[in-house]
Amino acid sequence: MRHHPLINLNSQKNKYTINMKNFNLKSILNKLDVKADWVGLRLLKESTTWRVIRDGNPQANTRHTSCGVMVEVLCNGQFAYFATPSITMESIQSAAERACKYAHAASRYSVHSFTSESRPANSGNYSSPYKMLQNDISPGRINEMMLKANDALKVSDKIVSVHAATGVVESSSHFVSSNGSDINQDFLYVGTSFSATSQDGNVIQKRTEEDKNQQVGMELLDENSIIEKCNTIGSQAVELLDADECPTEKMDLVLDSDQMMLQIHESIGHALEIDRILGDERNYAGWSFVNLDDFGTLQYGSNLLNVTFDPTISNEFASYGYDDGGMKADKEFIIKDGLLVRGLGGKESQIRSKVPGVANFRSSDWNRAPIDRMANLNVEPGSSTFDDIISSVERGVFMQTNRSWSIDDYRNKFQFGCEYAKLIENGKLTKTLKNPNYRAISTPFWNSLSMVGNNDTFDVYGTPYCGKGEPNQSIRVGHASPVCKFNDIEIFGGA
Repeated sequence: MRHHPLINLNSQKNKYTINMKNFNLKSILNKLDVKADWVGLRLLKESTTWRVIRDGNPQANTRHTSCGVMVEVLCNGQFAYFATPSITMESIQSAAERACKYAHAASRYSVHSFTSESRPANSGNYSSPYKMLQNDISPGRINEMMLKANDALKVSDKIVSVHAATGVVESSSHFVSSNGSDINQDFLYVGTSFSATSQDGNVIQKRTEEDKNQQVGMELLDENSIIEKCNTIGSQAVELLDADECPTEKMDLVLDSDQMMLQIHESIGHALEIDRILGDERNYAGWSFVNLDDFGTLQYGSNLLNVTFDPTISNEFASYGYDDGGMKADKEFIIKDGLLVRGLGGKESQIRSKVPGVANFRSSDWNRAPIDRMANLNVEPGSSTFDDIISSVERGVFMQTNRSWSIDDYRNKFQFGCEYAKLIENGKLTKTLKNPNYRAISTPFWNSLSMVGNNDTFDVYGTPYCGKGEPNQSIRVGHASPVCKFNDIEIFGGA
Protein backbone atom coordinates (compact mmCIF):
# COMPACT_ATOMS: atom_id res chain seq x y z
CA MET A 1 0.00 0.00 0.00
CA ARG A 2 1.63 3.19 -1.18
CA HIS A 3 1.50 6.85 -0.38
CA HIS A 4 0.82 8.40 -3.80
CA PRO A 5 -0.21 12.06 -3.37
CA LEU A 6 -0.79 12.96 -7.01
CA ILE A 7 -3.94 15.01 -6.61
CA ASN A 8 -4.93 18.06 -4.58
CA LEU A 9 -8.52 17.33 -3.73
CA ASN A 10 -9.11 20.89 -2.52
CA SER A 11 -8.20 22.48 -5.86
CA GLN A 12 -11.02 24.37 -7.59
CA LYS A 13 -9.64 23.14 -10.91
CA ASN A 14 -9.56 19.49 -9.88
CA LYS A 15 -11.13 17.24 -12.52
CA TYR A 16 -10.44 13.94 -10.82
CA THR A 17 -13.23 13.59 -8.27
CA ILE A 18 -15.21 11.77 -10.94
CA ASN A 19 -17.97 9.25 -10.52
CA MET A 20 -16.50 6.15 -12.16
CA LYS A 21 -19.93 4.67 -12.82
CA ASN A 22 -21.24 7.71 -14.67
CA PHE A 23 -18.11 8.62 -16.61
CA ASN A 24 -18.54 7.53 -20.26
CA LEU A 25 -15.14 6.15 -21.22
CA LYS A 26 -16.65 4.28 -24.16
CA SER A 27 -17.86 7.54 -25.66
CA ILE A 28 -14.36 9.00 -25.49
CA LEU A 29 -12.93 5.86 -27.13
CA ASN A 30 -15.42 6.17 -29.98
CA LYS A 31 -14.51 9.82 -30.55
CA LEU A 32 -10.73 9.30 -30.70
CA ASP A 33 -9.26 10.19 -34.08
CA VAL A 34 -5.99 8.27 -34.52
CA LYS A 35 -4.63 5.89 -37.16
CA ALA A 36 -4.14 2.79 -35.05
CA ASP A 37 -4.92 -0.89 -35.51
CA TRP A 38 -6.19 -1.12 -31.95
CA VAL A 39 -6.81 1.33 -29.07
CA GLY A 40 -7.40 0.68 -25.36
CA LEU A 41 -8.27 3.08 -22.53
CA ARG A 42 -7.82 2.20 -18.87
CA LEU A 43 -9.26 4.62 -16.31
CA LEU A 44 -8.07 4.07 -12.75
CA LYS A 45 -9.04 5.87 -9.56
CA GLU A 46 -7.41 4.86 -6.28
CA SER A 47 -7.56 6.20 -2.72
CA THR A 48 -5.10 5.11 -0.03
CA THR A 49 -5.56 5.66 3.71
CA TRP A 50 -2.94 5.07 6.41
CA ARG A 51 -3.40 5.03 10.20
CA VAL A 52 -0.08 4.49 12.01
CA ILE A 53 0.76 4.56 15.72
CA ARG A 54 4.36 4.14 16.92
CA ASP A 55 5.22 3.99 20.62
CA GLY A 56 1.82 5.46 21.47
CA ASN A 57 2.23 8.43 19.13
CA PRO A 58 0.33 8.98 15.86
CA GLN A 59 2.71 8.83 12.87
CA ALA A 60 0.27 8.97 9.95
CA ASN A 61 -3.38 9.77 9.50
CA THR A 62 -3.51 10.40 5.79
CA ARG A 63 -5.63 9.85 2.70
CA HIS A 64 -4.33 10.31 -0.85
CA THR A 65 -6.21 9.93 -4.12
CA SER A 66 -4.81 9.30 -7.58
CA CYS A 67 -6.69 9.16 -10.88
CA GLY A 68 -5.80 9.06 -14.57
CA VAL A 69 -6.18 7.37 -17.92
CA MET A 70 -3.67 5.12 -19.65
CA VAL A 71 -4.00 5.21 -23.47
CA GLU A 72 -2.63 2.20 -25.32
CA VAL A 73 -2.33 1.85 -29.11
CA LEU A 74 -1.18 -0.77 -31.62
CA CYS A 75 0.51 0.66 -34.71
CA ASN A 76 2.83 -1.09 -37.17
CA GLY A 77 2.82 -4.20 -34.99
CA GLN A 78 3.97 -2.33 -31.86
CA PHE A 79 2.18 -1.36 -28.67
CA ALA A 80 2.88 2.04 -27.13
CA TYR A 81 1.43 3.94 -24.19
CA PHE A 82 0.82 7.44 -22.97
CA ALA A 83 -0.93 8.38 -19.71
CA THR A 84 -2.69 11.54 -18.58
CA PRO A 85 -4.15 12.71 -15.26
CA SER A 86 -6.46 15.09 -17.12
CA ILE A 87 -9.77 13.31 -17.75
CA THR A 88 -10.84 15.33 -20.79
CA MET A 89 -11.41 14.49 -24.44
CA GLU A 90 -8.67 16.89 -25.49
CA SER A 91 -6.05 15.38 -23.16
CA ILE A 92 -6.90 11.78 -24.06
CA GLN A 93 -6.82 12.60 -27.78
CA SER A 94 -3.38 14.17 -27.32
CA ALA A 95 -2.17 11.14 -25.35
CA ALA A 96 -3.38 8.79 -28.12
CA GLU A 97 -1.54 10.80 -30.77
CA ARG A 98 1.69 10.71 -28.79
CA ALA A 99 1.32 6.96 -28.17
CA CYS A 100 0.92 6.41 -31.93
CA LYS A 101 4.07 8.44 -32.54
CA TYR A 102 6.04 6.27 -30.11
CA ALA A 103 4.65 3.04 -31.62
CA HIS A 104 5.77 4.06 -35.11
CA ALA A 105 9.21 4.96 -33.78
CA ALA A 106 9.51 1.66 -31.88
CA SER A 107 8.47 -0.38 -34.91
CA ARG A 108 11.85 0.35 -36.54
CA TYR A 109 13.57 -1.65 -33.77
CA SER A 110 10.96 -4.29 -32.99
CA VAL A 111 11.82 -7.82 -31.86
CA HIS A 112 8.26 -9.03 -32.44
CA SER A 113 5.31 -7.76 -34.46
CA PHE A 114 1.97 -8.00 -32.64
CA THR A 115 -1.66 -8.03 -33.74
CA SER A 116 -4.81 -7.33 -31.75
CA GLU A 117 -4.77 -11.06 -30.85
CA SER A 118 -2.63 -9.88 -27.92
CA ARG A 119 -5.64 -8.08 -26.48
CA PRO A 120 -8.57 -10.54 -26.16
CA ALA A 121 -12.00 -8.93 -26.23
CA ASN A 122 -13.91 -9.51 -22.99
CA SER A 123 -16.69 -7.82 -21.06
CA GLY A 124 -17.43 -8.29 -17.40
CA ASN A 125 -17.32 -7.04 -13.84
CA TYR A 126 -15.43 -7.89 -10.67
CA SER A 127 -15.85 -6.65 -7.10
CA SER A 128 -13.97 -7.46 -3.90
CA PRO A 129 -15.93 -9.40 -1.30
CA TYR A 130 -16.60 -7.40 1.84
CA LYS A 131 -18.99 -7.08 4.76
CA MET A 132 -17.99 -3.59 5.89
CA LEU A 133 -16.84 -0.62 3.80
CA GLN A 134 -14.24 1.92 4.93
CA ASN A 135 -16.90 4.41 5.98
CA ASP A 136 -18.41 1.82 8.31
CA ILE A 137 -15.57 2.37 10.82
CA SER A 138 -14.58 5.90 11.78
CA PRO A 139 -10.92 7.04 11.60
CA GLY A 140 -11.12 7.67 15.34
CA ARG A 141 -12.15 4.06 15.97
CA ILE A 142 -9.26 2.75 13.86
CA ASN A 143 -6.80 4.97 15.73
CA GLU A 144 -8.24 3.73 19.01
CA MET A 145 -7.63 0.11 17.98
CA MET A 146 -4.06 0.91 16.90
CA LEU A 147 -3.41 2.60 20.28
CA LYS A 148 -4.74 -0.47 22.07
CA ALA A 149 -2.52 -2.60 19.85
CA ASN A 150 0.49 -0.52 20.97
CA ASP A 151 -0.42 -1.21 24.60
CA ALA A 152 -0.88 -4.94 23.89
CA LEU A 153 2.52 -5.15 22.18
CA LYS A 154 4.33 -3.61 25.15
CA VAL A 155 4.18 -6.67 27.39
CA SER A 156 7.41 -5.83 29.24
CA ASP A 157 9.85 -3.03 29.97
CA LYS A 158 12.21 -4.91 27.66
CA ILE A 159 10.00 -3.91 24.72
CA VAL A 160 11.71 -0.70 23.57
CA SER A 161 9.61 0.11 20.49
CA VAL A 162 6.22 -0.92 19.12
CA HIS A 163 4.38 -0.19 15.89
CA ALA A 164 0.80 -0.70 14.72
CA ALA A 165 -0.64 0.33 11.36
CA THR A 166 -3.70 -0.09 9.19
CA GLY A 167 -3.76 0.59 5.47
CA VAL A 168 -6.87 0.71 3.29
CA VAL A 169 -6.98 1.06 -0.51
CA GLU A 170 -10.14 1.62 -2.54
CA SER A 171 -9.54 1.13 -6.25
CA SER A 172 -11.81 1.25 -9.31
CA SER A 173 -10.80 0.58 -12.91
CA HIS A 174 -12.62 0.65 -16.24
CA PHE A 175 -11.02 -0.80 -19.36
CA VAL A 176 -12.46 -0.41 -22.87
CA SER A 177 -10.95 -1.25 -26.23
CA SER A 178 -11.65 -0.82 -29.91
CA ASN A 179 -12.17 -4.58 -30.35
CA GLY A 180 -14.98 -4.67 -27.79
CA SER A 181 -13.55 -5.05 -24.28
CA ASP A 182 -15.59 -3.38 -21.54
CA ILE A 183 -14.44 -4.36 -18.05
CA ASN A 184 -15.25 -2.75 -14.68
CA GLN A 185 -13.39 -3.88 -11.56
CA ASP A 186 -13.75 -2.52 -7.99
CA PHE A 187 -11.32 -3.46 -5.22
CA LEU A 188 -11.13 -2.97 -1.46
CA TYR A 189 -7.78 -3.87 0.12
CA VAL A 190 -7.21 -3.89 3.88
CA GLY A 191 -3.93 -4.62 5.64
CA THR A 192 -2.43 -4.43 9.12
CA SER A 193 1.14 -4.35 10.39
CA PHE A 194 2.32 -4.93 13.97
CA SER A 195 5.82 -5.15 15.43
CA ALA A 196 7.62 -5.19 18.76
CA THR A 197 11.36 -4.63 19.27
CA SER A 198 12.96 -5.95 22.45
CA GLN A 199 16.34 -5.20 23.99
CA ASP A 200 18.43 -6.57 26.84
CA GLY A 201 21.89 -5.05 26.90
CA ASN A 202 23.46 -5.61 23.50
CA VAL A 203 20.86 -8.16 22.42
CA ILE A 204 18.08 -6.80 20.20
CA GLN A 205 15.27 -8.90 18.70
CA LYS A 206 12.11 -8.11 16.75
CA ARG A 207 8.82 -9.88 16.09
CA THR A 208 6.42 -8.72 13.42
CA GLU A 209 3.30 -9.52 11.49
CA GLU A 210 3.32 -7.44 8.33
CA ASP A 211 1.92 -9.43 5.42
CA LYS A 212 -1.65 -10.00 6.56
CA ASN A 213 -2.96 -7.95 3.67
CA GLN A 214 -6.21 -9.20 2.19
CA GLN A 215 -8.92 -8.24 -0.25
CA VAL A 216 -11.73 -7.95 2.26
CA GLY A 217 -13.66 -5.27 4.08
CA MET A 218 -13.13 -3.48 7.36
CA GLU A 219 -14.33 -6.62 9.17
CA LEU A 220 -10.63 -7.60 9.13
CA LEU A 221 -10.17 -5.09 11.97
CA ASP A 222 -11.46 -7.18 14.86
CA GLU A 223 -10.24 -5.66 18.13
CA ASN A 224 -10.16 -8.89 20.14
CA SER A 225 -8.08 -10.76 17.56
CA ILE A 226 -5.75 -7.75 17.17
CA ILE A 227 -5.11 -7.58 20.92
CA GLU A 228 -4.50 -11.33 21.16
CA LYS A 229 -2.15 -11.23 18.18
CA CYS A 230 -0.17 -8.27 19.58
CA ASN A 231 0.21 -9.92 22.99
CA THR A 232 1.77 -12.93 21.25
CA ILE A 233 4.09 -10.77 19.14
CA GLY A 234 5.30 -8.83 22.20
CA SER A 235 5.77 -11.96 24.30
CA GLN A 236 7.78 -13.71 21.59
CA ALA A 237 10.00 -10.63 21.12
CA VAL A 238 10.92 -10.85 24.82
CA GLU A 239 11.30 -14.65 24.65
CA LEU A 240 13.88 -14.30 21.87
CA LEU A 241 16.22 -12.26 24.08
CA ASP A 242 17.14 -15.35 26.12
CA ALA A 243 16.79 -17.89 23.33
CA ASP A 244 19.68 -20.06 22.14
CA GLU A 245 21.38 -19.28 18.85
CA CYS A 246 20.17 -21.40 15.97
CA PRO A 247 22.61 -24.30 15.42
CA THR A 248 24.65 -24.53 12.23
CA GLU A 249 24.26 -27.90 10.54
CA LYS A 250 22.45 -29.73 7.76
CA MET A 251 19.04 -30.93 8.95
CA ASP A 252 15.33 -30.92 8.21
CA LEU A 253 13.56 -27.58 7.81
CA VAL A 254 9.88 -26.93 8.49
CA LEU A 255 8.58 -23.58 7.23
CA ASP A 256 5.42 -21.95 8.53
CA SER A 257 3.03 -20.58 5.91
CA ASP A 258 4.11 -16.97 6.55
CA GLN A 259 7.71 -17.81 5.57
CA MET A 260 6.53 -19.97 2.69
CA MET A 261 5.07 -16.75 1.29
CA LEU A 262 8.51 -15.29 0.56
CA GLN A 263 9.95 -18.64 -0.46
CA ILE A 264 7.27 -19.00 -3.15
CA HIS A 265 7.62 -15.36 -4.19
CA GLU A 266 11.37 -15.31 -4.73
CA SER A 267 12.28 -18.82 -5.90
CA ILE A 268 9.15 -19.67 -7.92
CA GLY A 269 7.23 -16.48 -8.72
CA HIS A 270 9.95 -14.24 -10.12
CA ALA A 271 11.79 -17.16 -11.72
CA LEU A 272 8.73 -18.08 -13.80
CA GLU A 273 7.73 -14.64 -15.12
CA ILE A 274 8.03 -15.15 -18.87
CA ASP A 275 9.14 -11.60 -19.71
CA ARG A 276 12.03 -12.09 -17.28
CA ILE A 277 12.94 -15.40 -18.98
CA LEU A 278 12.81 -13.60 -22.36
CA GLY A 279 15.30 -11.06 -21.00
CA ASP A 280 13.09 -8.00 -20.53
CA GLU A 281 14.19 -7.51 -16.89
CA ARG A 282 17.82 -8.40 -17.42
CA ASN A 283 19.36 -4.98 -16.80
CA TYR A 284 17.21 -4.08 -13.80
CA ALA A 285 15.98 -6.96 -11.66
CA GLY A 286 17.77 -9.92 -13.18
CA TRP A 287 17.01 -12.85 -15.41
CA SER A 288 16.00 -16.43 -14.52
CA PHE A 289 17.67 -19.83 -14.36
CA VAL A 290 14.58 -21.21 -16.16
CA ASN A 291 14.74 -21.60 -19.95
CA LEU A 292 11.80 -21.70 -22.37
CA ASP A 293 12.41 -25.38 -23.14
CA ASP A 294 12.11 -26.23 -19.43
CA PHE A 295 8.32 -25.90 -19.58
CA GLY A 296 6.87 -29.38 -19.73
CA THR A 297 10.25 -31.01 -18.93
CA LEU A 298 11.79 -29.53 -15.75
CA GLN A 299 11.11 -31.36 -12.48
CA TYR A 300 10.99 -28.15 -10.46
CA GLY A 301 10.18 -29.90 -7.18
CA SER A 302 9.19 -33.22 -5.65
CA ASN A 303 5.94 -34.83 -6.72
CA LEU A 304 4.30 -33.26 -3.65
CA LEU A 305 4.73 -29.75 -5.09
CA ASN A 306 1.60 -28.31 -6.71
CA VAL A 307 1.63 -24.57 -7.39
CA THR A 308 -1.31 -22.63 -8.81
CA PHE A 309 -1.97 -19.21 -10.23
CA ASP A 310 -5.33 -18.62 -8.56
CA PRO A 311 -7.06 -15.22 -8.87
CA THR A 312 -10.32 -16.81 -7.70
CA ILE A 313 -9.64 -17.01 -3.92
CA SER A 314 -12.00 -14.29 -2.75
CA ASN A 315 -9.98 -12.82 0.13
CA GLU A 316 -6.50 -13.14 -1.38
CA PHE A 317 -4.70 -9.88 -2.10
CA ALA A 318 -4.31 -10.17 -5.89
CA SER A 319 -7.65 -11.66 -6.85
CA TYR A 320 -9.33 -10.16 -9.91
CA GLY A 321 -11.58 -11.04 -12.82
CA TYR A 322 -9.46 -9.83 -15.75
CA ASP A 323 -5.90 -8.65 -16.23
CA ASP A 324 -5.03 -5.22 -17.65
CA GLY A 325 -4.89 -6.57 -21.19
CA GLY A 326 -8.47 -7.80 -20.96
CA MET A 327 -7.66 -11.50 -20.51
CA LYS A 328 -10.05 -13.44 -18.25
CA ALA A 329 -8.34 -14.73 -15.12
CA ASP A 330 -8.79 -18.41 -14.26
CA LYS A 331 -7.06 -20.81 -11.88
CA GLU A 332 -4.19 -22.66 -13.58
CA PHE A 333 -1.53 -25.10 -12.40
CA ILE A 334 1.95 -23.65 -12.81
CA ILE A 335 3.69 -26.68 -11.32
CA LYS A 336 1.83 -30.01 -11.25
CA ASP A 337 3.22 -32.93 -9.22
CA GLY A 338 6.57 -31.15 -9.28
CA LEU A 339 6.68 -30.71 -13.06
CA LEU A 340 6.89 -27.19 -14.52
CA VAL A 341 3.93 -26.88 -16.91
CA ARG A 342 3.06 -23.19 -17.33
CA GLY A 343 4.69 -19.77 -17.06
CA LEU A 344 3.63 -16.50 -15.48
CA GLY A 345 3.12 -14.57 -18.68
CA GLY A 346 0.24 -12.61 -20.17
CA LYS A 347 -0.96 -12.85 -23.74
CA GLU A 348 1.95 -10.88 -25.24
CA SER A 349 4.55 -13.11 -23.60
CA GLN A 350 2.62 -16.26 -24.50
CA ILE A 351 2.68 -15.23 -28.18
CA ARG A 352 6.37 -14.31 -28.08
CA SER A 353 7.55 -17.39 -26.18
CA LYS A 354 5.02 -20.01 -27.38
CA VAL A 355 4.80 -21.06 -23.72
CA PRO A 356 1.38 -21.40 -22.03
CA GLY A 357 0.77 -18.62 -19.53
CA VAL A 358 -1.90 -16.96 -17.42
CA ALA A 359 -3.83 -13.69 -17.14
CA ASN A 360 -1.16 -11.76 -15.24
CA PHE A 361 -0.50 -8.78 -17.53
CA ARG A 362 -0.83 -6.13 -14.81
CA SER A 363 0.01 -2.54 -14.08
CA SER A 364 0.49 -0.89 -10.69
CA ASP A 365 -1.11 2.47 -11.54
CA TRP A 366 -2.77 4.55 -14.23
CA ASN A 367 0.62 5.89 -15.36
CA ARG A 368 2.31 2.49 -15.73
CA ALA A 369 2.09 0.08 -18.68
CA PRO A 370 1.12 -3.53 -17.89
CA ILE A 371 3.87 -6.16 -17.69
CA ASP A 372 4.02 -9.79 -16.55
CA ARG A 373 3.46 -9.87 -12.78
CA MET A 374 2.79 -12.75 -10.47
CA ALA A 375 -0.57 -12.31 -8.74
CA ASN A 376 -2.00 -14.98 -6.41
CA LEU A 377 0.61 -17.73 -6.52
CA ASN A 378 -0.09 -20.55 -4.08
CA VAL A 379 1.17 -23.94 -2.94
CA GLU A 380 -1.82 -26.27 -2.83
CA PRO A 381 -2.50 -28.06 0.48
CA GLY A 382 -1.42 -31.65 0.99
CA SER A 383 -2.62 -34.27 3.45
CA SER A 384 -0.26 -33.99 6.45
CA THR A 385 -1.31 -32.48 9.77
CA PHE A 386 1.07 -30.16 11.61
CA ASP A 387 1.64 -32.89 14.22
CA ASP A 388 2.41 -35.40 11.45
CA ILE A 389 5.08 -33.08 10.06
CA ILE A 390 6.75 -32.31 13.39
CA SER A 391 6.64 -35.92 14.61
CA SER A 392 8.43 -37.05 11.41
CA VAL A 393 11.52 -34.93 12.18
CA GLU A 394 14.31 -36.47 14.23
CA ARG A 395 16.31 -33.25 14.26
CA GLY A 396 15.38 -30.00 12.55
CA VAL A 397 14.15 -26.43 12.90
CA PHE A 398 10.67 -24.91 12.52
CA MET A 399 10.96 -21.31 11.26
CA GLN A 400 8.47 -18.45 11.12
CA THR A 401 8.34 -14.93 9.64
CA ASN A 402 10.97 -13.65 7.24
CA ARG A 403 13.56 -11.21 8.53
CA SER A 404 16.09 -11.02 5.69
CA TRP A 405 16.59 -12.42 2.22
CA SER A 406 19.11 -12.56 -0.59
CA ILE A 407 18.77 -14.26 -3.97
CA ASP A 408 20.96 -14.06 -7.04
CA ASP A 409 20.03 -12.40 -10.35
CA TYR A 410 18.95 -15.75 -11.80
CA ARG A 411 16.55 -16.47 -8.90
CA ASN A 412 18.58 -19.58 -8.17
CA LYS A 413 20.90 -19.42 -5.14
CA PHE A 414 19.22 -17.92 -2.07
CA GLN A 415 19.65 -17.28 1.64
CA PHE A 416 16.77 -16.39 3.97
CA GLY A 417 16.68 -15.43 7.64
CA CYS A 418 13.68 -15.72 9.95
CA GLU A 419 12.62 -14.02 13.17
CA TYR A 420 11.50 -16.93 15.31
CA ALA A 421 12.26 -20.65 15.41
CA LYS A 422 11.81 -23.81 17.45
CA LEU A 423 14.23 -26.70 17.57
CA ILE A 424 12.66 -30.04 16.67
CA GLU A 425 14.12 -33.05 18.52
CA ASN A 426 12.82 -36.60 18.23
CA GLY A 427 9.52 -35.48 16.78
CA LYS A 428 8.81 -32.70 19.28
CA LEU A 429 9.12 -28.90 19.33
CA THR A 430 11.58 -28.06 22.10
CA LYS A 431 13.48 -24.85 22.79
CA THR A 432 13.13 -21.46 21.11
CA LEU A 433 15.93 -20.38 18.76
CA LYS A 434 16.97 -16.91 17.65
CA ASN A 435 18.65 -15.74 14.44
CA PRO A 436 17.68 -18.77 12.31
CA ASN A 437 18.77 -18.83 8.67
CA TYR A 438 18.83 -21.28 5.78
CA ARG A 439 20.36 -21.40 2.31
CA ALA A 440 19.83 -23.53 -0.78
CA ILE A 441 19.44 -23.61 -4.58
CA SER A 442 15.93 -23.34 -5.98
CA THR A 443 15.24 -26.66 -7.75
CA PRO A 444 17.21 -28.90 -5.33
CA PHE A 445 15.39 -27.14 -2.49
CA TRP A 446 11.92 -27.74 -3.93
CA ASN A 447 12.86 -31.32 -4.80
CA SER A 448 13.68 -31.87 -1.11
CA LEU A 449 10.03 -31.13 -0.24
CA SER A 450 8.95 -34.23 1.71
CA MET A 451 5.69 -33.28 3.45
CA VAL A 452 2.96 -30.72 2.67
CA GLY A 453 0.50 -29.59 5.31
CA ASN A 454 -3.25 -29.95 5.03
CA ASN A 455 -5.94 -27.27 4.95
CA ASP A 456 -5.64 -26.70 8.71
CA THR A 457 -2.07 -25.41 8.17
CA PHE A 458 -2.99 -23.35 5.08
CA ASP A 459 -3.04 -19.55 5.38
CA VAL A 460 -3.37 -16.57 3.03
CA TYR A 461 -0.90 -13.66 2.93
CA GLY A 462 -0.20 -10.69 0.70
CA THR A 463 2.27 -7.90 0.07
CA PRO A 464 1.79 -4.53 -1.64
CA TYR A 465 5.51 -4.11 -2.31
CA CYS A 466 6.58 -6.43 -5.14
CA GLY A 467 8.89 -4.32 -7.29
CA LYS A 468 9.66 -4.81 -10.96
CA GLY A 469 9.93 -2.91 -14.25
CA GLU A 470 11.40 0.32 -15.57
CA PRO A 471 10.05 2.72 -14.46
CA ASN A 472 9.52 0.76 -11.26
CA GLN A 473 6.12 -0.70 -10.45
CA SER A 474 5.31 -1.74 -6.89
CA ILE A 475 2.33 -4.06 -7.11
CA ARG A 476 0.07 -6.19 -4.91
CA VAL A 477 0.78 -9.90 -4.77
CA GLY A 478 -0.92 -12.70 -2.86
CA HIS A 479 0.53 -16.00 -1.64
CA ALA A 480 -1.14 -18.83 0.23
CA SER A 481 0.51 -21.97 1.50
CA PRO A 482 0.38 -24.75 4.04
CA VAL A 483 3.26 -25.61 6.37
CA CYS A 484 5.95 -27.52 4.44
CA LYS A 485 8.87 -29.79 5.36
CA PHE A 486 12.18 -29.93 3.46
CA ASN A 487 14.86 -32.58 4.03
CA ASP A 488 18.59 -31.99 4.68
CA ILE A 489 18.77 -28.22 4.32
CA GLU A 490 21.78 -26.11 5.26
CA ILE A 491 20.68 -24.22 8.37
CA PHE A 492 22.83 -21.74 10.27
CA GLY A 493 22.69 -19.19 13.06
CA GLY A 494 24.49 -16.02 14.01
CA ALA A 495 23.20 -12.51 14.62
